Order: sequence, then structure tokens, then C-alpha cells
Amino acid sequence: MTVHFSFSGFGPFGEHSINASWVAVQELKKLGLGNEVDLHVYEVPVEYQTVQTLVPSLWKQYHPQLVVHVGLSGMATTVTLEKCGHNHGYKGLDNCSFCPGSQCCVEGGPDCIDSVIDMDSVCKRVAASGLGVAVSVSKDAGRYLCDFTYYTSLYLSHGRSAFIHVPPLGKPYTGEDLGRALQAIVREMLDIQEQSEAKINCQHAH
Repeated sequence: MTVHFSFSGFGPFGEHSINASWVAVQELKKLGLGNEVDLHVYEVPVEYQTVQTLVPSLWKQYHPQLVVHVGLSGMATTVTLEKCGHNHGYKGLDNCSFCPGSQCCVEGGPDCIDSVIDMDSVCKRVAASGLGVAVSVSKDAGRYLCDFTYYTSLYLSHGRSAFIHVPPLGKPYTGEDLGRALQAIVREMLDIQEQSEAKINCQHAH
């Protein structure tokens, strides 16, 4: 059975003419996740309105087991697993000088949505694997396009989404390093998700 995964990285914005998130996603595509995993990758413009149409189309087209969004944080020095997305507080202008008039993702939606993936467990597993890339966990994806995309995806998928922030290229990791880190992280996410679903199925069988 083929498992569908969708990945998105962001395009250029501000001072970042090369976005490390898209480089990392392209490196992951080269590495792959095994023959039974079909990877679909997308470069997402740093635009609120595009996100509002693209993210639903990913779910509708592929019905993926998980959508993983990757974004760049200029302040990050580690690969950072985001636990949740936030609905309100979007005041920063995008590449089209636009921000939502409501300053929120989904009017009437909950303030915060958590991923079904246990990011603390993923972080511990990857840290113990000797990958050579530092991984950490965060509860604040920044109230800009990264957070906006994550919340939108979590809302549509009932939590079956993940968001990973990467540092700028060379600070301190190469694109290849980031690709290897994404591969290791997503393998752990897949393993944890499969274990969780197996437990649920077992409980339903009794």
C-alpha cells in the first residue's frame, strides 16, 4: 500500500532570497522515505490568500496520511518541531503587502489546535539517533505565514499535520543536513502515528 505524504516549503521573502525550508524539502525529495511512501512537494509563496487555497487542495487531491509544512526561522539555530498552530494575531504583511482583515485564520475557529503527533517523543527519538543535527520543540510558530499555514492545515486535517522550522542555510547546517534531519524526523512521525493508530484499532477490536 502506498502512503501519501505532502510536504511544503516556502518561497523567498524579505531578506531571504533563498528559503532554506524549500531547499530542505527538495533535499528530502531526493532522499525519499522508502518505496512505499509517495512524496508530493510544493513551494508555497509567502502569501496568506494563496495558503488559503493551496492547503485545502493538498488534502482534497491526495488525502495524505500526513501533511508536513517546513518553514524558515531567521532566529532558529536548531530544527524546531512546532506543537500547535494559532488562529489569531496575524498583523504582518505578506509578499503582496496583504494581511487578513480579521487577523485570523478561520473565523470562529478555536484559538489553538495541537498536532496529533507527539512532538516531544519525536524530538527525543531523533536526538537519541545520533543524527548530528540539533532538534527542539516549540509552542509558538510565530504568527506569520508559517503559523497561519500550520493552523489552516491542522483545522482541515483534524490535527494530522506537522510543522518544522529550519534555520537559515549555513547557520549552522547545509541543505543536505536539513534534508537528512527532515527524513529522520518524518520517519519517527510515521512510526509514532502508526503505533497510535494500531492502539486505537486494538481498542476497537475488544
